[in-house]
Amino acid sequence: MKNFSIGVIGAGAIGLAFAKQAAAAGYQVIVSNSRGPESLQSTVAGIENLTAGTAQDSAKADVVMVALTWKQLAENAKLLPDLTDKIVLDPMNPVIMPGFIIPDLGERTSSQVVASLIPGSRLVKIFNTLPPPLILANPKQANGSRVVFYSGDDVAAKRVVGELVTDMGFAGIDLGGLGTGGRLQQFPGGSLPSLNLIKL
Repeated sequence: MKNFSIGVIGAGAIGLAFAKQAAAAGYQVIVSNSRGPESLQSTVAGIENLTAGTAQDSAKADVVMVALTWKQLAENAKLLPDLTDKIVLDPMNPVIMPGFIIPDLGERTSSQVVASLIPGSRLVKIFNTLPPPLILANPKQANGSRVVFYSGDDVAAKRVVGELVTDMGFAGIDLGGLGTGGRLQQFPGGSLPSLNLIKL
């Protein structure tokens, strides 16, 4: 049993890829979506450590990934369970579909906007630069480990996330705070999205 539990709010491609990899690493993971746990039973069936629940169930975990579309987040942030003091993982990119509309964030990074929409959370930007198939794939490649970038303003939260990333088999690289590191990670605009790097 790992030292902390994981919840995932949003069962799209990224949320599920992360949930399955975390479960495979031995973490207890609860995944949820807007349609209820019954709609996810076939998805989690037969996967050890992975269960379906409500958003409230996912929010009870120690670490919570909020993996919604940008439009869903903007419209429903106030409906999220209370995530005060929770380590919140943000894999979201500021793109509104259909039409690939890029919202005006002003001078802020997307994760700084997300942090303002989930007040009191200890937000860490992560898993937004790799496509879901690479998140789900074996991170051990070519005698090395696939690189995962992360950034955040809470040092203790990033320490926990670093442990999680290592346990999942990835090579984590801390980029600093949300203002600097988050800008490098951000899609579109950042220099790191779509890079598939292996640390030897």
